[in-house]
Order: sequence, then C-alpha cells, then structure tokens
Amino acid sequence: MGQFKVRDVMTTQVVALSPDNTIKEATRKLAVENLAGAPVVDKGNHMVGIISQNDILGLLLKYSNKLEAAGIPGGDLLSSFREGNADPKLKAALDEISNTKVEDIMVRTVLTTSPDDSIMSLLKSMVNMDVSRVPVVDRGVLLGIVSRSDITFSLYKMKMI
Repeated sequence: MGQFKVRDVMTTQVVALSPDNTIKEATRKLAVENLAGAPVVDKGNHMVGIISQNDILGLLLKYSNKLEAAGIPGGDLLSSFREGNADPKLKAALDEISNTKVEDIMVRTVLTTSPDDSIMSLLKSMVNMDVSRVPVVDRGVLLGIVSRSDITFSLYKMKMI
C-alpha cells in the first residue's frame, strides 16, 4: 500500500476569489459558502494569495481603531449602521471597507502543496504553522484545497481511527 497522498483527500471544487473582488463580494461568498477562507487566483487560475475571515475582520478592526483615534467611537461602526442611523463618517468607513479590493488585504505568501505530496508531511506543516487550509497547485495553477476538516473526514471515512 502506497503513501497517503494529498490527492486522496483534497477538495477539487474550490471556491476561489479574484484579486479584483471587493471585500463585500468576498464576505458574501465566504458567508454563503460557509468558508473561513479562500484562495485568490488570477484569470489563468494561478494562485496569487489567500484571504481569510481574519484578514477581513482585521480590516474592520483597523478602521475601528482609526475612527477611535479620530474621536469617533469605533465600537459603533457596526451597531449604529445596523440601527439605520449611522453617522456619515461611519457609513463612509463601511463603504470604504466594502469597496476595498481583495488584493489589498490578501496574504501573498501562501503555504501550498502538490497532489503527490504526503498527507503526513502536509499535516506536520499545517500544525506547525497553524494553517487551516492549504491550496493544492501544479506549476502555480490551483487544482484543489486541503483543509484540516478534509483530513479528519478522510480518517473517519476510511475507518482509520
């Protein structure tokens, strides 16, 4: 029996984003697909980065801190907008966040793997680097993705543990 490979567990139906997508579009896609992050690819499906909920929420916090530094309570950024009476400065900040491009906040240096890599080797890297998902590429082209959930589900499905 051969080594357990990335191709044995990877998801090939990958939800990916474009660098030109807005944060509003990215947030919608991640929320609808119930994803914590997604690869970012160019028109040729080449990996150019990855974006996660942490990146988006970090942008929100960055704006909140800017507003607080300007004397506008940043904690009101979401609550006052939700209540429909947002201060024009808060609304402007939310519009700016929504229209920010994915390429402006995505992580460009991404751990990737190939279909023929060993799952155990990849798992070691994922755990050591605290990475939840790893794009699978061949010559830079996105082929799939492997998440911790994919690996766990494979263990269950194959009755390994």
